[in-house]
Amino acid sequence: MKILFTRFILGFILLFSSCGKDGENIIPDIPVNFKAPINDPRLSRLNGAGGAVVINGFGVAGLILYRRPDGAIVAFDRCSSVNPINKCQVNLDDPTITATDPCSGAIFLLSDGSPAKAPATRPLKQYQVTVTSFEIAVIN
Repeated sequence: MKILFTRFILGFILLFSSCGKDGENIIPDIPVNFKAPINDPRLSRLNGAGGAVVINGFGVAGLILYRRPDGAIVAFDRCSSVNPINKCQVNLDDPTITATDPCSGAIFLLSDGSPAKAPATRPLKQYQVTVTSFEIAVIN
């Protein structure tokens, strides 16, 4: 009976110790509420497919807004999903279909934020985008 109890406790400890480490690799949830007029000069690169802009001061490490080839605009946090505790900002590549983490060398696709090159295994954190005739808003 003592052996069974010891195995149970050991399994319980291992289960929760492994979950704790994974929590360090998650980009934190913080409020994001970016709004700008649709004709804001900072957003002019979003007029054509493949255009991307960086907006600092929002999210964990800033925002990347990207216009996909289908015309939809998506928004991601610039905080790399590789060791997010470091808050390393991904940078737009040229052409702007990917972004690179300068700290780890990981590359992410801007169409959906998915990892395109190791060591990244998780996508960039994505936010909800609303576009009206007058305004673009990024929220979570």
